[in-house]
Amino acid sequence: MKKYFKSAMFASLLVVALSFTSCEKEYDPIIETSDEETMTANSAAASLMTNVVSNDGSYDNIVDGSSCFDIRFPYNVSVNGLDVTINSKDDLRLIEEIFDALDEDNDILDIIFPVTITLADYSEITIENLAQLREHAEKCIEGGGDDDIECIDVIYPVTFFTYDREAQQTGSVEVGSDKEMRRFFAGLDMEDIISLQFPVMFEMYDGTKVTVNNIEELRAAIERAKEACDEDDDDDYNDDDFTKERLDNLLAECPWLVKEVKRENQNSSDQYENYLMTFSEDGSVIVKDREGNMLQGEWMTRVSDYRVLLKLEFEFLVDFSLEWFVYDIDGDRIKLYAGDGDKIILKTTCGEEPEVCDAAFIEETLSTCRWIVANTDGLNLNDLQIDFSNSNLHVYSPNGEIQDEGNWSIDGEVLVFNDLSMTLANYIGEWTVIECRVDRFKIKRGDEYLIIEKDCD
Repeated sequence: MKKYFKSAMFASLLVVALSFTSCEKEYDPIIETSDEETMTANSAAASLMTNVVSNDGSYDNIVDGSSCFDIRFPYNVSVNGLDVTINSKDDLRLIEEIFDALDEDNDILDIIFPVTITLADYSEITIENLAQLREHAEKCIEGGGDDDIECIDVIYPVTFFTYDREAQQTGSVEVGSDKEMRRFFAGLDMEDIISLQFPVMFEMYDGTKVTVNNIEELRAAIERAKEACDEDDDDDYNDDDFTKERLDNLLAECPWLVKEVKRENQNSSDQYENYLMTFSEDGSVIVKDREGNMLQGEWMTRVSDYRVLLKLEFEFLVDFSLEWFVYDIDGDRIKLYAGDGDKIILKTTCGEEPEVCDAAFIEETLSTCRWIVANTDGLNLNDLQIDFSNSNLHVYSPNGEIQDEGNWSIDGEVLVFNDLSMTLANYIGEWTVIECRVDRFKIKRGDEYLIIEKDCD
């Protein structure tokens, strides 16, 4: 996928044809040429130039799944049930935003046929249904192995000269776009002799300019550019462009909450949700679980085949210990995967105001919704719900029956339970709040712990 837009077409094919036919020998200046400045239409240099100016169809892979062609604007698609009109490349971002709105993997996109596709040589074909589209897509070579060279672009305009068999100049053609140049080459016979008006300038994928002064320099510049960048010829629309350095800085900037974990197609999100991962620049990473336990490991990143990978190593967190492909950095989330059945989603804590665990915060938070006893040390209270509203304390069973009643108060960071006589009678007394969030509290009395989580349903 090109990382910048090509120059707009300066003239139609008709103008190119007229320019070619109107340049008779007697009106053209005599151009002194040498073997270094001319080439035949079937030469290696001409073939490389043709590949540079081929139509790049990878930018809309999120729609058609093929890098060999693109779909001509405008057209309509249905994305997860929403109708979207695609008028330009910018509109393709709407599809990605709809897909990324939910983390589930059951995204559905339907193209509203018929559509017109544009091939590498800029010829167009009308496609009536999905079967025809897939038939053309199966002919493509994906993964950057096709002939299209996308890491270097021609800076226009460029002038070509044509010659007869006696090396006498017969005409000149000025082209102003990739499409014009591709069609100029298509109109030549294999043995036709042509030359370029040097110097010719190219722009690399990173914005640097390259000037060539003869055919050999031109060939060498294009050869060097063939493997200089990731052409992004794949169907992974989430492969947003970011560098290893950006990922390193982002990971170490703030702690990250674990939001989803899947290993070997087993969803372990409930087990690890809201584990906090803190990455340090020295390559260490600390994971804090919901009970406050610390687990230390190591992390490193590397680049392979233009992809950024994150390697995590822990002694006990086996579900995390893997080399993960970073396939999306979107806003406040990082998504990792290591195969169809392995995925981790992390959410940054950057920009979040730290919660002040004072009496006002605790009282206001506990008074909202009911709370489930999510974990205790050795005691199973998982089926109970607690209502803290109005300083009263009501304990409910799963079927809604009251199991206990009492009251509670807060003094600084100390939560006090009073007047309990049944299910929670053993928990009368003072509990120190050692962890508090809007959806979760951890309290301690001596060696005993209670963890309660909000349940607003």
